[in-house]
Amino acid sequence: MNLFRNLLFWIVLALVGALVAQLLVQDPGEVLVRYRGHDYRSTLVGATLVLALALLGLWLGWMVITLPFRGWRGFRQRQSRLRLTDGLNALQQGHWARAEKLLELASERDEAAAVARVAAAQAADARGDANAAQRHLDALAERAPIASAIARAQRAFATGAPAEALAILDAPAAQPLPPRGLVLRADALVALGRANEAYGMLGAMRQQQALPNERLDALQARWAAAALIESPDANALADRWDALPKPLQSDPAVVGAYASRAAGMRWEDAAARNIEQALATQWDESLVERYGALPTTAIDARRAQLERWLAAHPESPATLRALARLQPWPTAEGTLHRAVAQGGGAPAWEALAEGYATAGDAEAARLSYANALRATRGEPTVELPNRDLRDRILDEAAIEIRDEHGVPRLRE
Repeated sequence: MNLFRNLLFWIVLALVGALVAQLLVQDPGEVLVRYRGHDYRSTLVGATLVLALALLGLWLGWMVITLPFRGWRGFRQRQSRLRLTDGLNALQQGHWARAEKLLELASERDEAAAVARVAAAQAADARGDANAAQRHLDALAERAPIASAIARAQRAFATGAPAEALAILDAPAAQPLPPRGLVLRADALVALGRANEAYGMLGAMRQQQALPNERLDALQARWAAAALIESPDANALADRWDALPKPLQSDPAVVGAYASRAAGMRWEDAAARNIEQALATQWDESLVERYGALPTTAIDARRAQLERWLAAHPESPATLRALARLQPWPTAEGTLHRAVAQGGGAPAWEALAEGYATAGDAEAARLSYANALRATRGEPTVELPNRDLRDRILDEAAIEIRDEHGVPRLRE
C-alpha cells in the first residue's frame, strides 16, 4: 500500500511538472526588477531559480554561523544525559554522595529537572542529610510543582506526618493529582482516621489505574471496615453500611467491623443480624467469634442459632467456643473439650482455664493455661486428669465433613 501511494505521488508530480513546463514554453514570462536606476530583466523560470539559489545560500550561511553553537548545545545535552544516567546508576548502587552530585548537575537541564532533583533528594535522604533533600525539592517547586509536591508529601508521610503530607497534596499547585498523588492522599487520609474520605477516592484511583485491581479490591474492603469503625454516631454508621455494595456487606472483615461498632452503640441485634446474614452467604470462623463476643442479649435465640450452625459445621471450634459462652459451666466444659479436640488450640484452652477458675478448680485452670501456652508454641498438650476414657472418645469422635457437592473430605 505504501509503495502504491509513493508511486502515485511521483506520477502526479511528474504530470504537474510537465503541465507547468508546457505553460512556460508557451509563455516564459518576464520579470523586471528596477533598483537605483538599473533594470534587471529575466524570465520567470530564471528569476525563480535565482531566488531559490539565494535562499539556499542564506540557509547555508546560517548553518555555518550557528554550527559552533549547535555543537555546544548538543555537547551539553549529551553531558546532561550522561550525568542523569550515571547519577541514577550510582543511586541504585548506593553511592549516595556521588549520585546526589551528578543528579544535581543533571537537573540544570529543564527536561531532566524533575527526575534528577527527586532522585537527588532521595540520595540526600539516604545519606541522612534532610536539609539537602529539602533544598533539592524546594528548588524543583517552581519548575515542576506537581513532582515536587508528591516527593515532599512522600517524605512527610514516611516520617510520620500524614497531616503535613495531606496539606501538601491539597495545595492548588499540586493539582490535578496524578495516580501516585491519589494513592498518597488516600494513605494520608486513612492515617488521620478519615477512611471514609479515602474510600470515596477509589473511583478516581480505578479510573486512573493507580494500583492493580486486586490491590484496589483489598483496599476497598480494608477502608470500608475502617470507615465503619470510625463512624461518629449511629446515623453515620447506618448510612455508611447502606452505601456499601452487596459483596462488601458479606465480607468477613467489613461485617466484623460493623458488628464491633454497632455493639459499641448497643445495637447488638443489628450486629447479630448482619453477622447471621453474612454467614449464610460465606462461612467464616472469625465472624462466628465476633458473634460469640457480642453482649449476651437474647441468649436463647443466640444459643439456638449457634446450635444450628454447629449442626451444619460440627468441626467448627469457633462455633463450639461461642456456644460454650452461653452454656452453664458443666455443659460448657464438655463443649470446650470438644472444641479442643476439633483443633481449637490456645483459645479453647484459655476458655477452659477461665471456666475452671470461675468454678474454683485451680489445678485444672493451671493445667489449662499451661496447655494454652504449649499450643501457642506448637508443643504437645497434656491431658487433664478429670477426663476419663469415655469422655476423650466422645471429644475426639470422627466427624464426617463433606464439601458443597456432598463428597467426604479429609480433615485439615
